[in-house]
Amino acid sequence: MTHSDRKAQNHRGKPGTLRKKTAILALATIAPLMVLQGCANVSKRHFVVGSTPDHYEKRHAIELSEREQTLDMPIASSSYGISAPNASAIEGFARAYKRSANGTFTIMLPQGSPNEQAAANVSPQIVDIVSNVGVPRHRISTVSYYAGEHGTAAPIRLSFGAVRAEVGECGKWDTDLGNHTENRNYSNFGCASQKNLAAIIANPADLIAPRGQSPLDAARRADVIDKYRKGEETLTPPREFTTMPEPVWD
Repeated sequence: MTHSDRKAQNHRGKPGTLRKKTAILALATIAPLMVLQGCANVSKRHFVVGSTPDHYEKRHAIELSEREQTLDMPIASSSYGISAPNASAIEGFARAYKRSANGTFTIMLPQGSPNEQAAANVSPQIVDIVSNVGVPRHRISTVSYYAGEHGTAAPIRLSFGAVRAEVGECGKWDTDLGNHTENRNYSNFGCASQKNLAAIIANPADLIAPRGQSPLDAARRADVIDKYRKGEETLTPPREFTTMPEPVWD
């Protein structure tokens, strides 16, 4: 093979080498873009499927605030005592005070109205009813308010301040639920359940911190350990119920 033939053969092999280098360069350019695209897809899937920032417990948060609890009791100008329905209402209101408050229980009597004297006459009875429920007398305060503008319908108002759990108003429908492409809850989601939880909770302070544990029953614990060591059953025996006799049919 002459020198010119070898030169021509080397010249014919250069395009293959050039194509190989071009393919490697293109792959090196596309690879970072593919990695970035994969990261973008993972990030998008995480945003859609993962936890949403607008959780209903934060959007419809239960807030604790002090509210004045009131009970208006009508009193006629000719009354000399508390009726049975009014006495029952006063007892229930006093029990609510014992459960949720420890401040002042206020009895507000109308002044300047036609039933002013009647309200003053029944005031000691109201104090007795409240104290019989268990409210200390030193926490019961009797005051008066000007009720001339109320006419003959001026009520006796019982009041006390207590901490209540509350949630904002529900019913916010600011988005079309039929055109919702994201995996996120709507604005009104969870509002009703949060509002019901705030309404039924007995002690709002339980939402802040748990209560302390009750003391252990040392006698019961010693009995269980003793039975366990002896290989006996540690369960409390079930209660025995008397069965009713079978009916006799003639």
